[in-house]
Amino acid sequence: MASQDDATAALAQVAAETSGCQRCDLYRGAHRSVPGVGPASAEVMLIGEAPSAYDDRSGEPFSGPSGDFLDELLAAAGMSRGQIYLTNLVKHHPPENRELHPDEVAACAGYLVREIAAVSPILIVTLGRGALNWFLPNARISSQHGQARLHRGRVLLAMYNPAAGLHREELHDVIVADFKRAQPAALAEARRLLAEGKLTPHAAAREEDTGPQQMSLF
Repeated sequence: MASQDDATAALAQVAAETSGCQRCDLYRGAHRSVPGVGPASAEVMLIGEAPSAYDDRSGEPFSGPSGDFLDELLAAAGMSRGQIYLTNLVKHHPPENRELHPDEVAACAGYLVREIAAVSPILIVTLGRGALNWFLPNARISSQHGQARLHRGRVLLAMYNPAAGLHREELHDVIVADFKRAQPAALAEARRLLAEGKLTPHAAAREEDTGPQQMSLF
């Protein structure tokens, strides 16, 4: 198991590599890369889909209005941004916030795998359909949001992206409810399972030969 200093150094290396990354064409229209941020010791990792235009300017994930909403949601869950590791599937802003292309996600996958391996969170919260489908390709966010499952040695919880709550009024209260109830419950269950030796967060970030196990928490 890597030390916290080693994990911090590994995350710094990922950030340094993304700043000059040209593995796909997203860098061409972006102002800067947007690597993950947060403590290497975080229990919880939130994974969105792609940096926003605000993130592209600031260099940090979930800036601007969606970031303000995320801070409110984390507070409702009894947490703050300083306690979590926050990142995205890709590290450059896609033009006009378009959907990501599969080759762009694939090009950036190695960075995310390394972030997960370094932080080794006990709970991963996917924010949006794209992030959920990176772990569970056939899952639908409309049916999976707010549900947690045991997935490759850690707990995986699907959520809508906070940005969706700003653009779709019907999702606002759903997102608030998921963060207020499902996220604390999932973290409590992850801590319990870890204490019982039933989680293996230090295992490989993705083991393609292992299927997910549904875990009902509620």
